[in-house]
Amino acid sequence: MAETQIYEGAIDKGLEGVVACTTKISSIVGATLNYRGYTIEDLAAHSTFEEVIYLLWNNRMPNKAELAAFQAELLKEMTLPADYLTALKALPTNVHPMAWLRTAVSLIAHWDKDANDNSPEATRRKSLRLTAKMGTIVCAFEALRNGKTLQTPKADKSMAWNFMYMLKGSEPDAEAVKIFDTCLILHADHELNCSAFATRVTASSLSDLHSAIVSAIGALKGPLHGGANEQVILMLKKIGSIENAREFVKAALAAKEKVMGIGHRVYKDGDPRAKILRKISEQLTKKIGEPQWYEMSILIDDTMQKEKGLMPNVDFYSATVYYSMGIPTDIFTPIFAVSRISGWCAHAMEQYENNRIYRPRGRWAGQEGLHWEPVEKRP
Repeated sequence: MAETQIYEGAIDKGLEGVVACTTKISSIVGATLNYRGYTIEDLAAHSTFEEVIYLLWNNRMPNKAELAAFQAELLKEMTLPADYLTALKALPTNVHPMAWLRTAVSLIAHWDKDANDNSPEATRRKSLRLTAKMGTIVCAFEALRNGKTLQTPKADKSMAWNFMYMLKGSEPDAEAVKIFDTCLILHADHELNCSAFATRVTASSLSDLHSAIVSAIGALKGPLHGGANEQVILMLKKIGSIENAREFVKAALAAKEKVMGIGHRVYKDGDPRAKILRKISEQLTKKIGEPQWYEMSILIDDTMQKEKGLMPNVDFYSATVYYSMGIPTDIFTPIFAVSRISGWCAHAMEQYENNRIYRPRGRWAGQEGLHWEPVEKRP
């Protein structure tokens, strides 16, 4: 076919190496991740999640007054409408939290007066509501499945503080809040990852923001994307000990099997987020008296680097960090969504601003020249 030759140089598996859009939100260059020009190391050390959200949405850092006003807006929107919470109680909770979250986010569109308004002003208002409420929705799931009452968020505390408070039902200490805030910053955006691309594809049809975010949640749910951190801790628990870890790595290398949390499509010199989380993992596993999780992790990490040149991604150490903080394993991926909603909204805003619907082509690899025959004549 002559038309097939148009796509002769295309990479048709995973779109690897294909540039799908121009963006100013975040970039990966070598082993460096930047949000709007600021390195992830700089932001993790000095910033807050609320400040990073503002940066992602506005292409600049806020001044003191702007940040205070923005924080107040976010915290005001954290509380869930009473009738929406009643509707959530009707949803089954004996499902994976990401499946529940997907439905819950779709459902809340019915309580948003701007749901079908794609103007920049309405999109920003919806982005603020969704970002503020995402953590509350996740905590509502945890409360509902345990037969508990969801704590009311406190307007004088940060989003990280409120999430830990609502999830556990008790006030978190300052160290836990700082660590969790850092985790939210690290997960906020990551260039054109699978869920960000899903956001942009749906937004490109000029569908509404809630639909775009539901698409993103569906993509994040997969074990090759956001679900990887949950799979890492399950893997470590199955291995069980440092001695077993040695045998596990040896067997995985021999069988050429994938090790969850190891390797990354884009980073070849290491994921900078993993380096930050590795230090936190060491600190927290020692604090809870279970250093074996970190020791097993570094054995796997170091062996895979030495033998295969593969390095850990963000999921590998975030798993032991969340575990050490007492967060239920199946809530790991929803936490990813609590952070990444900020980046998804930034991508939707950027897509709407300069839109063209995504419509790639497929390389034909099927049969040609066939003719229909009556069913009686078919072999």
